[in-house]
Amino acid sequence: MLSRNLSKLILTAVITLWAVFSLLPLEDRDFGQFIRGEATAKQAEFNQLVARADQYVAARQAPSLYVALRQLTRAERIDLLQFFPDLNVGDVKNVERRNDLILEHLLKESKAKLQLGLDLKGGVAVTLEAPESELANADEFERRAKLEKAVDIIGRRINGLGVTEPLIRPVGDRRIEIQLPGVNTKDDPEVVNAIKKPARLDFRLVLEGTGAFNEPPRDVPPGYEIMPMEEEEKATGRTYTVYYIVKVRPEMSGENVSNAVARIDEIGAFQVHLSFNSDGAKQFGNVTTANVGRLLGIVLDGRLYSAPRINEPITGGSAQITGRFSQREALQLANVLNNPLDVSLKVVESYEVGPTLAKDAVDSATKAFIISTSLTILFIVFFYTTGGFLACIAMFANVLIILGVMANIGATMTLPGIAGIVLTLAMSVDSNILIFERMREELRLGKSLKAALEAGFDKAFSAIFDGNLTTLITAVVMWVLGTGPVKGFGVTLTIGIFTTMFAALVVSRLLLEAVIHTDTIKNIRMFSVLQDTKYDFLKFAKPAFIVSWAVVFIGVAVVAYKGKGVYGIDFTGGDSIAMTFEKKVDLAEIRRVGAQAGLREVNPSYQKQIGSDLEILRVQTPFDQGLGFADTLQRAFPDAKLKFAGETRIGPAVGKEIQWNAVIGLAVALVLILIYVAFRFEFGYGVGAVIATVHDLLMTIGIFVLFDRQFNASMVAAILLVAGYSINDTIVVFDRIREELKLNPTGTLRDLINRSLNLTLSRTIITGGTTFLSAVTLLAITGGDVNDIALTLLIGILTGTFSSLFIASPIFYWWHKGDRKHVEAHHDIAPKYEWAGSSRASE
Repeated sequence: MLSRNLSKLILTAVITLWAVFSLLPLEDRDFGQFIRGEATAKQAEFNQLVARADQYVAARQAPSLYVALRQLTRAERIDLLQFFPDLNVGDVKNVERRNDLILEHLLKESKAKLQLGLDLKGGVAVTLEAPESELANADEFERRAKLEKAVDIIGRRINGLGVTEPLIRPVGDRRIEIQLPGVNTKDDPEVVNAIKKPARLDFRLVLEGTGAFNEPPRDVPPGYEIMPMEEEEKATGRTYTVYYIVKVRPEMSGENVSNAVARIDEIGAFQVHLSFNSDGAKQFGNVTTANVGRLLGIVLDGRLYSAPRINEPITGGSAQITGRFSQREALQLANVLNNPLDVSLKVVESYEVGPTLAKDAVDSATKAFIISTSLTILFIVFFYTTGGFLACIAMFANVLIILGVMANIGATMTLPGIAGIVLTLAMSVDSNILIFERMREELRLGKSLKAALEAGFDKAFSAIFDGNLTTLITAVVMWVLGTGPVKGFGVTLTIGIFTTMFAALVVSRLLLEAVIHTDTIKNIRMFSVLQDTKYDFLKFAKPAFIVSWAVVFIGVAVVAYKGKGVYGIDFTGGDSIAMTFEKKVDLAEIRRVGAQAGLREVNPSYQKQIGSDLEILRVQTPFDQGLGFADTLQRAFPDAKLKFAGETRIGPAVGKEIQWNAVIGLAVALVLILIYVAFRFEFGYGVGAVIATVHDLLMTIGIFVLFDRQFNASMVAAILLVAGYSINDTIVVFDRIREELKLNPTGTLRDLINRSLNLTLSRTIITGGTTFLSAVTLLAITGGDVNDIALTLLIGILTGTFSSLFIASPIFYWWHKGDRKHVEAHHDIAPKYEWAGSSRASE
């Protein structure tokens, strides 16, 4: 047995250990203590440097130790590589850039590998503002359009930087608020600094007959300005500054750049290659044709990056930006240039944001997760005894590997991510239940435990594979097309599908074979539920179909009637009030007061301005409710001495782009599922699966609204959760129908569908029961967003189970007009009889 499973054993051990080490450290480490321990040379001298940096922070000359070290090393030209000679910084010769790379690496290494999101831990918030001068001639509609476009562009840019689920929304008519989950440093070098570059690209001519000046020139003609540019000595890596006289008014902007890519030139330097669209190519060709011999400055956000000479007309629709770029800088520059803005933006506020979920909400969610997981384990162990216990070990390994992968790709754990893990656990449980139910059938046929084990895995494989692959289609589409919570859900679920397959088909099998093939256990007791049933499901299909779609119609009608009333602040925007305080008020208490005041949604959080000790309470409410609620809070908590400090109107956190991406992504996923199921099964199965999924989504949304709940950002992921569960459940039933069509060549289509539904009924009830327990536990213990997700999942479980029995299978039956021959005519399940072939041959 050992030699047969040695490769599986080694693979499982290696992947599990890799996941464990990928998660270490579990918590952020103090940056100062960490870097002292990482220095491998001149430790005493480095400790003195760190002590001086600490004094900078204490004297408020720098907001953090990281910033203080950067300031000191730049001011005194200290090379940090002398303290960290083992760090690989490539061939970067410039000391400042090399120091930045070292500090960034050390800062990243000091952090926990798996970061929590803004809702669970907090992060950094940055407010950008467009100058009034650039919006002075725009009416209200144009202002809003420019700001919304900037929100979409910044969202794509931040997603390109790898930040998971950022919150980006307009504030007032000139500002944009950006909240970055998992960015816990006061001055993150890779993300916050990148946001400070809003990517306003201009091409400006240098004054004719002039070039680089070593000193700022005194005589500057009207319409021109002096712009400095850094140059680097290739031999020494030292930098120096030169000056150009550059035209104030650009010849053209970068709005017609179609693509920007970071590349390496022939001497190994990084540059950014620009491609223009047809209008941009024509415009750039005209500029270069009319100015051959002159220098053309490339200016990004008021900074001159390069000033190449135009040697000939450039009509090919492309150009290069050269300069002193590291690989990371070139990639970031290409990213922002792919998303140019219409208006320039500057940072006006930087805040450290507390968790948007109250501590009691996080604690209750954690408690509920532990209880629901424990109930799942007890449920599985009760039904499958020893086999269930081994399956739970495999499920634990599954979660461990998911978290390890997320830590390695830099994902942050947020509520939508947790929703993805919940669905992963449900699929993991389902995979093991499928295997055990197949084993039960084989044992009832009189097979030995070893033979039943082999047959159980073999027969369950197709259902596990197809169920997970159809869910993978949804996950990948959401990952690729989605943004914000949609992308976060897609990433987590994609990882979970692969780990679920590994856990079920490798880890579970390894553990079961270890105890069965070595005769450690002679039998596995399995308790039965709904065995040997002979329900005529199709008999009730029409009335069930009519009633369920009537419920769907009522729910959709209520949604249409309520209109925007079904949306929360995340979708509609609202008021944001700022309040100072002398004593903190628990966030859960603020939500409780909001509920008593009749406000359907209140989102409080504490924020601290970066570089300042001043902390404020910020509360989001529906429109026109902020001022009134501020008075309510002052009366409710007199000891806190709350004082109103300001109010702004905020835009939606889930913008139209996120909403449409979710809808488009789901539509694309359903089409791909239809194609896949039609290819793997037959087109009628695909129609049944897609209609059943649409039915489940509409019914879940309708019932959710009938419970007088509102949609928030997390609900986007919750709806996708239902889609994944519904598809997986339907595919299991279809797989059994396909098998029964092959095994029973003489049975009618009606009988075979009813038989398949009865054979999978035990698995359906047990799988639904385990997930149902988790959802009920979450619903009973938690509040806020977690409670909404739990309710959605609970509704989705019931509708998904119902649709597999009374929607998907009947639609397949009706699609083929109840005729088995109609099914056989469309795919290869028709039996091949020898006499039929002989008869045709004789004719």
